[in-house]
Amino acid sequence: MRLLERMRKEWFMIGIVLAIAGAKLEPSIGVNGGPLKPEITVSYIAVATIFFNSGLSLKTEELTSALVHIKLHLFIQIFTLAFFPATIWLFLQLLSITPINEWLLKGLQTVGCMPPPVSSAVILTKAVGGNEAAAIFNSAFGSFLGIVITPLLLLLFLGSSSSVPFTSIFSQLFMTVVVPLIIGQIVRRYIKDWLERKKPPFGAVSSSVLLMIIYTTFCDTFSNPNIDLDTFSLILILFMIFSIQLSFMLLTFLFSTRNNSGFTPADTVAIIFCSTHKSLTLVSLPCVQEKRVCEQLGK
Repeated sequence: MRLLERMRKEWFMIGIVLAIAGAKLEPSIGVNGGPLKPEITVSYIAVATIFFNSGLSLKTEELTSALVHIKLHLFIQIFTLAFFPATIWLFLQLLSITPINEWLLKGLQTVGCMPPPVSSAVILTKAVGGNEAAAIFNSAFGSFLGIVITPLLLLLFLGSSSSVPFTSIFSQLFMTVVVPLIIGQIVRRYIKDWLERKKPPFGAVSSSVLLMIIYTTFCDTFSNPNIDLDTFSLILILFMIFSIQLSFMLLTFLFSTRNNSGFTPADTVAIIFCSTHKSLTLVSLPCVQEKRVCEQLGK
């Protein structure tokens, strides 16, 4: 019984392991163009579901309050779009003299230049009781900023010019993030009493959608025939990603929990997940396409 209770409590972590294992066994199901059609079900339906879900669950007052939390927004956007890529660049200057695969290093810098994640930061923030409204705003706002800032960062740090399909990415973000959120808020007005009485499992729904995103991501990774890396480079880069992630999460925690920071514990949760996680919304940039390094590093 204790084992079953433990499994129910940790169902999401078990789901991640099963999703990765399933992707490894049969990656053709979740690849682009495969039976699952992730280019539609994940890129549009899954992301829209997450933000519609957030629109239903959040009070309008919480969203409007988050909009005016300027200090929090500045902290997250400056950290993720300035401090993060600059620190990675300095770190990679040291690694450039090592025998690590050159394209893995470029891939790490590319990911470092990406904006905050569109969906995962929101789900993780909600799962641990953080400021979900702030996470929603910064995920959306950071993604829109990334359309302009990410190409400039890639040009600065990699010397690689790139063109971004601004209109298509902007419209996709608007239709999958902003519109579902607004619709969720409108629907909430009419079923507010029912929601407060029944308390639907919004967190479980969003986490289930995230498992689907993880599954299709690894399907693409495992089905890529161009992955040809030496074991040393791969293991070392994975260790570095893990170390960088933990270091940045610790750093944001220390900064946001100072006595004079002005951030609440819920704000700190949103800051940690939005500042240190990266999206591959702009993965169509040429320097990433060339070696598909970002697929090797994962989302």
